Amino acid sequence: MQLKRVVVTGLGALTPLGNDIDSYWNGLSNGVSGAGPITRFDAEKFKTRFACEVKNYNPQDYFDRKEVRKMDLFTQYAMVSSGQAMEDAGFDLEKIDTKRAGVIWGSGIGGLKTFQDEVVGFAGGDGTPRFNPFFIPKMIADISAGLISIKYGFNGPNFVTVSACASATNAMIDAMTYIKLGKADIIITGGSEAAVTEAGIGGFNAMKALSESNDHPETASRPFDKDRNGFVLGEGSGALILEEYEHAKARGAKIYAELIGGGMSADAHHITAPHPEGLGAYSVMINALDDAGITPEEVDYINVHGTSTPLGDVSEAMAIERVFGEHAYKLNISSTKSMTGHLLGAAGAIEAIACVKAIENQLVPPTINHFTDDEQFDPRLNFTFNKAQAREINVALSNTFGFGGHNTSVIFRKLD
Repeated sequence: MQLKRVVVTGLGALTPLGNDIDSYWNGLSNGVSGAGPITRFDAEKFKTRFACEVKNYNPQDYFDRKEVRKMDLFTQYAMVSSGQAMEDAGFDLEKIDTKRAGVIWGSGIGGLKTFQDEVVGFAGGDGTPRFNPFFIPKMIADISAGLISIKYGFNGPNFVTVSACASATNAMIDAMTYIKLGKADIIITGGSEAAVTEAGIGGFNAMKALSESNDHPETASRPFDKDRNGFVLGEGSGALILEEYEHAKARGAKIYAELIGGGMSADAHHITAPHPEGLGAYSVMINALDDAGITPEEVDYINVHGTSTPLGDVSEAMAIERVFGEHAYKLNISSTKSMTGHLLGAAGAIEAIACVKAIENQLVPPTINHFTDDEQFDPRLNFTFNKAQAREINVALSNTFGFGGHNTSVIFRKLD
């Protein structure tokens, strides 16, 4: 069977660095931190009192009041970013075969704020069950894909992947596969998350996953730095339009890059900790390279998972050295989570977009907040510390790993 080629023809983003693609990329390329004190709730009693929030977002700029009441914030983010991507792709909706157009989205948690508020409201009452009639459809993770498909009338594949922080990348891999196999021409994919809530911060604090550097939140996310002490929670959404190459070419679409492969693996080790030798991370990159049909030496840039945790950063670096050998020291590596924080199930989407924009601009975004070298990392590895670096980028790989040992990688290539 002749597999189809898959290209990226539209992008959209709502992030802690900006509420569209241009502002997001501008923040990345200039090394801007999106972290600051939490404004969503009073965090004074929490161990962590800062996050990477989406800023200057007013839902009524995008939806009427009735719509806002029916959607959790994570779904609003999904609708906004996917709308940007669809506009960017420049489709004539009347010419789309809707049976061959789908939505495959990702979210690790879904409507956490909705769930929290409804349960708190019930627990604080007299026991009488008074729940919002939109409680369930606001909360469930798959509603994001459902509402996007309703908006555009897309009748093709429609679902949401849930694999913790790997969710959006799993969604992209599934979308790529459907198009490769000829089962769809167009798929809106990506991910969204809105977990900056009392339950989100409190839950991650309880498991000691978050940085508690409250005095200097803008420097708290410091992947590969000796003094890293946990990740910074982020929120937002990223959307990509994946399209079959001949379909895109026939309509004269702008093509950002080609999505040439994806890999998946499981650590099968621990519910939250990575495999200490990076075996799952090693396997997923090998699987992605094999799926893409390229050698390790063809990769120019890796956007790493790089969460700024003591264990995770080490295991990923070990895996990179094992996969790429001597070529590992010729690569550029960076963790854009140093700027955006960790968007959980949406992380893979905005980081894939970072790879696509890096290819488009031939510029590697930096890993900011590096102050002290850690002897656990080989000094020959180029983590692109503190400042963006111009270089030739033909192939970029993006890693995303999730609690439960879920590992995913996708590979983009500059179109021939």
